[in-house]
Amino acid sequence: MQTEFNALQENDTWELVPRPLDRPVIRCMWLFRHKFRSDGSLARYKARLVVNGKSQTVGIDCEETFSPVVKPATIRTVLSLAVSRSWPIHQLDVKNAFLHGHLQETVFMHQPPGFVDRRRPDFVCRLKRSLYGLKQAPRAWYNRFATHLFSKGFRSGTCDNSLFIFNDGSRVAYLLLYVDDIILTASSDNFLRDIISMLSREFAMTDLGTLHHFLGITVTRHSNGLFLSQVQYTKDIISRASMTNCKPCATPVDLSAKLSATDGSLFHDPTLYRSLAGALQYLTFTRPDISYAVQQVCLFMHEPRDPHFAFLKRIIRYLQGTVDYGIRLVKSQVHSLVAYSDADWGGCPDSRRSTSGYCVFLGDNLISWSSKRQPTVSRSSAEAEYRGVANAVAEATWIRNLLFELGVQLRRASVVYCDNVSAVYLSDNPVQHQRTKHIEIDIHFVREKVRVGDIRVLHVPSSSQYADIFTKGLSREMFQNFRSSLTVCVPPVQTAGEY
Repeated sequence: MQTEFNALQENDTWELVPRPLDRPVIRCMWLFRHKFRSDGSLARYKARLVVNGKSQTVGIDCEETFSPVVKPATIRTVLSLAVSRSWPIHQLDVKNAFLHGHLQETVFMHQPPGFVDRRRPDFVCRLKRSLYGLKQAPRAWYNRFATHLFSKGFRSGTCDNSLFIFNDGSRVAYLLLYVDDIILTASSDNFLRDIISMLSREFAMTDLGTLHHFLGITVTRHSNGLFLSQVQYTKDIISRASMTNCKPCATPVDLSAKLSATDGSLFHDPTLYRSLAGALQYLTFTRPDISYAVQQVCLFMHEPRDPHFAFLKRIIRYLQGTVDYGIRLVKSQVHSLVAYSDADWGGCPDSRRSTSGYCVFLGDNLISWSSKRQPTVSRSSAEAEYRGVANAVAEATWIRNLLFELGVQLRRASVVYCDNVSAVYLSDNPVQHQRTKHIEIDIHFVREKVRVGDIRVLHVPSSSQYADIFTKGLSREMFQNFRSSLTVCVPPVQTAGEY
C-alpha cells in the first residue's frame, strides 16, 4: 500500500482542496491481489487504489468512455505474420498505466483510507490524473499513449484502434495494446530495442522479454512457430467446478444434445453456472474446438437449469482429457485467406433459429472463428446457409482490410467454402426467385463482394467442411479429424537446442 501511495504522490495524481459544496465526491478503496507466474506460482502481492466509478454521473464528472482492447483475431493475425517473417516478438508491461492519463473533467475523491492528511483531514483530492475505477480512465490512458506513438511516426489501425503500425519502408513494427499489456514485434532486433527505449523514456515500462505469457495465455516457442495454450486457466476452471478427479470424455457435445430453455428444474446455484460459462468463453481464445458447446451453455445464463449444467459439466470432462491442448501458429509462406462456413438449420428447439459458424485461415494458421445463433428464423436450409456465408464474408472482408493496413497485399480473391449448393448459387446469381425474395437486402452484399472479385464462394463436400464443428455435435472420429484440421493439438515436442 505504501509503495502504491508513493507512486501516486510522485506522479502528482491529485491535490488536496477544500471539499466543494456543489460537486459530488466519490469514494475510493484498496484492492489486494495475488500476481501469479505462468506456472501458477505466486509472484508477488499487489495493492491498488481504485475509485468507485459507479457513483460517477455522465455529464458531470465523466463524459465518453473507451477501453483499449485489441481484438483476438488481430492478435492472432499479427502473431501469424511475425512468425512467418521470423520477427522478434516481445511483451511489455506499463506500470500504473491509468495514472499516465490526463483528466479533462473535474473529479473530486475522498482521501485514501489509511493515508488521510492529519493536517487537513476534511480536505478532498481533486484528481489531476486518471485512477483505476474511473469510467474515463481507459480513454484517458489510451489518448495519452496514442498521442505519444503518433508523435513518433506510428499510426493506429482503422480496423482495430488498439493496433499501432510503423512503416517507413525498411523498418516495420506492429504494436498491440490490451489496456496496459503490450505485444511488440518489429522487422529487426535493433529497431525493436529502439522502440522499447523510446517508450521507456515516456512511461514507466517493463520489458518482459520474448513473448511467453500474455493475458493468461502461455506462448511456447518451437522450431517452426508458436504454440498458444491456457493450461493453468483450464485447470483452474476444472478446480472451480470441483471436478478435478472427473472422468474425461472424447467430445464436448453429445450427438443428440439439443438444449431447451424449459427442460428440467432450475439449477440451484445460477451464480456458479454463470461464472463457469463466462470462464469457458475466455478459454475459446485458444480452444476453438469448444466454441459451439460454450455458445450453447451461454444461451441460458439468465435462467440455467439442471440439464444445462449437465451439458456444461460434459465440456469440463472433455477439457479434463485435453487440458494441454492449444492452437499452433507456424511459418507460412502463403498468405491466402480461406474461410469455411456452415449452418445448422432450425437447430434451436424453442425458437427454431439456426446456428451458424465459420473459421478463417491465413495461410496454414487459424486466425478467426465464430459460433453464433442467427438473429432470425430461416425458412429454408439454403437461407440459413446463405446467412452463414454472409457472416463469413463479412469477417473475411474485415481481415482483408486489416492485412492491407499491415502492408500485406492479397493478390487473389478470398475463398469461402460452403457445403450447400443452393447457397453457393445464391451468392453469384442476381436473379430473385419466389423462394428467396424475403431474404433481407443486407446479406446480399455477398454478391457485391463476389462481383468485384474480393470473394469467391465455392462448394465443399460435408466430409471436408471444418465449420461443422461450430454448429452441431459430431461423432468422435469426425470431431477429432476436424479438431486436428483447426490446428488444435498437444504441445509440440521440444528437441535439444530449441528454446
